[in-house]
Amino acid sequence: MANVSLTNLHKSFDRTEAVCGINLEIADNEFVVLVGPSGCGKSTTLRMIAGLEEITEGDIRIGGGLVNDVPPKDRNIAMVFQNYALYPHMTVFQNMSFGLRLRKYPKDEIQRLVGDAAEVLGITELLQRRPKQLSGGQRQRVAMGRAIVRNPQVFLFDEPLSNLDAKLRGQMRIEIKRVHQHLKTTTVYVTHDQVEAMTLADRVVVMNNGLIEQVGTPSELYHQPKTHFVAGFIGSPAMNFLNCKLFKDSGSLAVSVGDILKLQMPADRNTRYEPYLGRDLVLGIRPEHVHEKRAGNEVQTEVKVNFIEPLGMETMVYFTVNGVELCGRVSPEADPRPGQTAVLSFDAGKSHLIDPETNQVL
Repeated sequence: MANVSLTNLHKSFDRTEAVCGINLEIADNEFVVLVGPSGCGKSTTLRMIAGLEEITEGDIRIGGGLVNDVPPKDRNIAMVFQNYALYPHMTVFQNMSFGLRLRKYPKDEIQRLVGDAAEVLGITELLQRRPKQLSGGQRQRVAMGRAIVRNPQVFLFDEPLSNLDAKLRGQMRIEIKRVHQHLKTTTVYVTHDQVEAMTLADRVVVMNNGLIEQVGTPSELYHQPKTHFVAGFIGSPAMNFLNCKLFKDSGSLAVSVGDILKLQMPADRNTRYEPYLGRDLVLGIRPEHVHEKRAGNEVQTEVKVNFIEPLGMETMVYFTVNGVELCGRVSPEADPRPGQTAVLSFDAGKSHLIDPETNQVL
């Protein structure tokens, strides 16, 4: 087991900088997920940790030791790839034991290690099958088992679930979380799927354009995003954004969205927001904080429903405010209908104000 430390890490391909001087500390036994859109630098960062990409500048330490020039095979890490990378002519047992056999482990030790890993993953009955006889989820378990038997200091996962269907992805997320809780090995996991990131991680690292936008627990990223990008990236459906102006209303601070919507800001934010009085800002509010009229002090407004998405336990309502299409979550009992009007409540206490000049959440 070991911590992982990235210091001023850069990676350039010709004149293109893929990773732009990131700093990150990953604690021993921690499960950290790097998440972001395609091209943000997350996989490149993982490959540098693995030793599969040369570092342009900066340092990587694993367990306190500098590994910049250490070959991948000597870093005591194990990597699980997106495409499983199993040998088709070998059985599951042979695939899982391949690395151990290369290192000349005793046969009885190989049997014990592979047996223990297979039991953890629930694939003991598959050990004599070949990859073509397995489902996608079973192949992914074998790839994980091959990594587990090595008892590495660090596990690296590179989008391991992207080839699976939605139901199987959900099952494998639980499986990966269960294995980590059992083994407690330091894990760095890369995905573009923010649902995977939120459900798996102890901490999430949100990357964008080769930089780290924010590091925090799933709850911190969801409830206290620091930038416009994080606010919009985390959460499904995405946060609603509206141009607004901050002004004083009877001694309190409020924002107006054209002549259509006015929201009173919580009093405990006055000190934070007062320097921005009179400024054009961006209001961010999540769909779950726009809902049918309920008991409470939320601001209510009448909107015309464009279309709906019934999801069983809730209904997504899409409507337009000041030329911008927004989304709200309402109870199915509210029974919204396309083309009709609905009264929706906006929970200003759960909203965010963003400075469009810096893209920082105020």
